[in-house]
Amino acid sequence: MQFTGKRYLDYSSFIKLTFGERVQKIALDIGFSCPNRDGTKGYGGCTYCNNNTFNPDYCEPTKSITQQLQEGISFFSKKYKAQKYLAYFQAYTNTYADLASLKKMYKEALNIEGIIGLVIGTRPDCISKEIIDYLDELSKKYFISLEFGVESTNEKTLLKINRCHTFEETKTTFELCKNKGFELGAHIILGLPGEMKSELLHHAFEISKLPIKTLKIHHLQIIKNSVMAVQYKRNPENFDLFTVENYIDFIAEFIGYLRPTIIIERFISEAPKELLIVPNWNHLKNFEIVAKIDKKLIEKNTWQGKFYKGEVDISK
Repeated sequence: MQFTGKRYLDYSSFIKLTFGERVQKIALDIGFSCPNRDGTKGYGGCTYCNNNTFNPDYCEPTKSITQQLQEGISFFSKKYKAQKYLAYFQAYTNTYADLASLKKMYKEALNIEGIIGLVIGTRPDCISKEIIDYLDELSKKYFISLEFGVESTNEKTLLKINRCHTFEETKTTFELCKNKGFELGAHIILGLPGEMKSELLHHAFEISKLPIKTLKIHHLQIIKNSVMAVQYKRNPENFDLFTVENYIDFIAEFIGYLRPTIIIERFISEAPKELLIVPNWNHLKNFEIVAKIDKKLIEKNTWQGKFYKGEVDISK
């Protein structure tokens, strides 16, 4: 798969090659809950989570799906002159409902003019065969991407952050979803408390074994009104947060261990400055950090997959 001259597979090139033009995601918040908040599996959510960090201004659960998408289209059409859009079911767990309710919501989004597909963010423990089969059917007509929050491949870390599912469950879920018509994506957080550099690099090894097409990489941020914010205030010595320079250097090494066919969608988290406690990188825009990563890869003469040893056939 040939993209740009970058030393990794980048998402914007993938989108342009897939659709022949720029396609914009429009985030949605439709009031989904989470089994880690409503008592089904736990209370309080993951320790790092404050879901307000995800949502743009137009994205409010009090507004209908139609209204959120129309407002998003109005905003982005002026900014980018984009003509095609993906409805991004982003906030909380967007398969956490019965199939009939999900069908109604997904269809409402797909009925909006200009929407050509769905991107659905969810948890590995909130998917069923009937939902998978329905998304497979939708994918025959629309672009469908199903993204799972993996967050860590370390079982001890998942327990510590109150994730309330295991990495073994994550692997099982990906096995259920492979060979379908929709794309599979994963999210990983780098820098969670207690993880050593060797364990962080091991994430690349484990992630590469999953049948994913895309990967979103996030650096750990401490967010106001999260459990982790309290933990950080009490025991800051338990956190080894990345500086910008250290993170850029680490990412250049990390992606060297990634399977070279994974499309990297993002490298950093971007919490609103009014919610962010640490680390404060707000003096740098996302594109500036990406440029620094590109430069570092050249300096180190490395690239995605340089150290990758395994062979994973994601077509099977």
